[in-house]
Amino acid sequence: MTPPPPTVLGTEAVLPVLDLLTVPQVMARLQLGRSAVYDLLRSGQLASITLGRARRIPTHALTDFIHARLEQEAA
Repeated sequence: MTPPPPTVLGTEAVLPVLDLLTVPQVMARLQLGRSAVYDLLRSGQLASITLGRARRIPTHALTDFIHARLEQEAA
């Protein structure tokens, strides 16, 4: 009988957790309509991934977008 493969403990702390938002969640956070959010996605201003037919936006992409817009407004 062979021993089980070794396990690595604590990998949860090493790998960052990526929170993914739906389009309606982004709509609520930005207080924008559906078409406006899809326009941001289509133009590449807001990064996203596609899983099957579902579109998901990483929280860091939304944060980056907000910071970029704030810097743009300040300039």
